[in-house]
Amino acid sequence: MIPHIVKSEDPLAVEKSFNILKKGGVIVYPTDTLYGFGVNANNNYAIERINKLKNRQSPMSVIAYAFEQAMSWTNIKEKDIEIAKKILDSSSTLILDAKKSIVSNKILGRNNTTLGVRIPKHKYCYDISKKYDKPITTTSVNRSGEQPLNDPKKIIEIFGDGIDLLIDDGKINNSAGSKIYELKESKPIQIR
Repeated sequence: MIPHIVKSEDPLAVEKSFNILKKGGVIVYPTDTLYGFGVNANNNYAIERINKLKNRQSPMSVIAYAFEQAMSWTNIKEKDIEIAKKILDSSSTLILDAKKSIVSNKILGRNNTTLGVRIPKHKYCYDISKKYDKPITTTSVNRSGEQPLNDPKKIIEIFGDGIDLLIDDGKINNSAGSKIYELKESKPIQIR
């Protein structure tokens, strides 16, 4: 089955994505670095669909439209807020302690306690994460160990049967993805 394809600038892109996410579907969407697989981060069935597509079981990050939204999902210490703002303003991912039951344990890291959060600098990401207002996964569109795909035609060719909607932003320049940081004793440590 070929997924539904909508251009990222289409006024209906966010509404269609919202409906697919609500129903437990899998979307592929553009960010400022790569295309990402997105599902409701509380839907175990949808998360398993991504894990099967990627041939792996590992933590996933989530996108937010604003710093306040991202922090509402975490247990950040007051003293770490300024450094967290700086990291998230740089289009990087920050791993923090997750609030209980905010997302499925299937996407959490380190003993099911940590969550990667990211605020992509992309209009579509801003709009969908503001409208949906629940954590949406963001993980590169690739099989484990392979390079991320940046061309919608290639994404459909390889993953078309496993996704419900592709938000097409054209071919994205090759990227290693976002940098990932973790805070250790209030100091940022880059882990990717």
